[in-house]
Amino acid sequence: MTIIARGSYMTRVSKENYYLDIAQTVSERSTCLRRRFGSIIVNNDVIVSTGYNGAPRGRKNCCDLGRCIRDELNIPRGERYELCRSVHAEANAIIAAPREQMLGSTMYLCCTDPVTGAIVSGTRNCMMCKRLIINAGIKTVVVRETKEEYTVLSVSDWIEDDDSLSGVFGY
Repeated sequence: MTIIARGSYMTRVSKENYYLDIAQTVSERSTCLRRRFGSIIVNNDVIVSTGYNGAPRGRKNCCDLGRCIRDELNIPRGERYELCRSVHAEANAIIAAPREQMLGSTMYLCCTDPVTGAIVSGTRNCMMCKRLIINAGIKTVVVRETKEEYTVLSVSDWIEDDDSLSGVFGY
């Protein structure tokens, strides 16, 4: 779609990339040394809540401590979250939102590198966040892959394909 602006044509960003741009900006608040995540929940074109990954309120963040225990122990992504100081971006967005506003909503997720700020493609929700998303009543998750590309995930598929039964960890 194009619109005329001051005598020239201008291309509008897609609705998905508009919300993913906001999620990417939210990720800049992250305090994680490994990966910065930003998440927003949208329902009927209204932003319901936002969240980024970081230590629980009142606790010191990894960026303040200057260390990541999971990095020091070479723990692969998606494993041993009990050792992580952070609350995930998805969980923080869900905690901040009333359930009735999440029913049938879409969650937008972006992961960026904490050093370069570059988008990290191939990001997926961990098993624990999938459970929270299912119970929150969120219908769809949209994950940024590049500035223009994204993956749309149907939460109902997670119910049918119960990865908690596979014995495979990580993502």
